[in-house]
Amino acid sequence: MKMFVEVPEVFLHRDVVDFRKSINGLVGIVEYELEHDAYTGALFVFCNKAKDKLKILYWDKTGFALWYKRLEKQKFKWPSKVSSQVFELTEQQLAWLLSGYDVVGHDPLHYGSVI
Repeated sequence: MKMFVEVPEVFLHRDVVDFRKSINGLVGIVEYELEHDAYTGALFVFCNKAKDKLKILYWDKTGFALWYKRLEKQKFKWPSKVSSQVFELTEQQLAWLLSGYDVVGHDPLHYGSVI
């Protein structure tokens, strides 16, 4: 099932969010903390402290929509070690995140020759 159609961009908010926040509070985070336009149709993904809940906020041309997912026994592989506060995902990485996979992968190694 393809939940989101014609997604221009997907942004993940790295820091945990108080899940008492609903649409207005999350729009505030998008615009003031992440400094992004919340009205572009982009998906903005948020996680709670326990990493067992996700909220996805997006503008669908008629109003804001909020998608919510709660895991019963597992935790999302949240990329908390990413250095920036916002992290851009591909649609494939979003699907991986929702399926329980790590979306960041391994850190690249940089070696130099001694010659």
